[in-house]
Amino acid sequence: MPAISLSPNLVAWEGYEEEVSEPMWAEVKASERGRAYYEKFTNWLVENGITQHPDPFVGRPDRSIVLIPRALQPQADRVDENVRSCVGACRGDRTTQGDWARPSDVERVLLVSLGSSFTEQPGFYRECVKAFGGLPDRHVVLQVGKHVTADELGEIPGNVEVHQCVPQLAILKQVDAFGTHAGAGSSQEGLATATPMVAVPQAADQFGNADMLQGLGVARHLPMDQADAATLREAVLALAADPEVGRRQAAVRRRVRCFVHTGSCGNAGIRVQ
Repeated sequence: MPAISLSPNLVAWEGYEEEVSEPMWAEVKASERGRAYYEKFTNWLVENGITQHPDPFVGRPDRSIVLIPRALQPQADRVDENVRSCVGACRGDRTTQGDWARPSDVERVLLVSLGSSFTEQPGFYRECVKAFGGLPDRHVVLQVGKHVTADELGEIPGNVEVHQCVPQLAILKQVDAFGTHAGAGSSQEGLATATPMVAVPQAADQFGNADMLQGLGVARHLPMDQADAATLREAVLALAADPEVGRRQAAVRRRVRCFVHTGSCGNAGIRVQ
């Protein structure tokens, strides 16, 4: 039957195979395990009436809806838009995650979150507390994940709230800056809410995302080994003070906006602007 690929990943551009895929996979394909993998994959495709090689079957669909926006796609100008529709994330209704109210007596609010997988960084959180704790007219929401407790962070100033988990999107709609690991989801939410970001990547695609966010002029890429209190404070304050960051955020937000009708997944519809 005709099929459309739904891709939650970065996609191949024209020339990707020659520039990236073939050199990266050459050794794997020559190994015993690699050959066994491709044989098993090929047999499975043949059993299902598909004669295509596994690589183009996965990486070169005839048509694809892509949940990473064009703004975060490397080599986006070389991606065939007749094949790939980069619609961005489907955020949907998140009221079940709870809500959050911005304190009425503060001038600036910062959310810090390293996502859900690479959160065991008590030293980093302590530097965040040191950087922003006690600053007048500034409030900090610090998500530390399930592997770190508030007790490990020392004395917590009154303007810092510590949580294992937060309703991130609800908070991002109300804050002035976002300290993030630059995961695909968090990066898109920062762009969708036009929130300046300090990107402190931890693993995988996050390093590339951080570079792209910085290249868009809406974030600063700060390696973890440089993320001490003084550098974090300087980065956040500089972003807040630069009017060009806000202008670029608004422009990027218009480019990545994607709407999903609320309701069950079965009747969700996508409208791209």
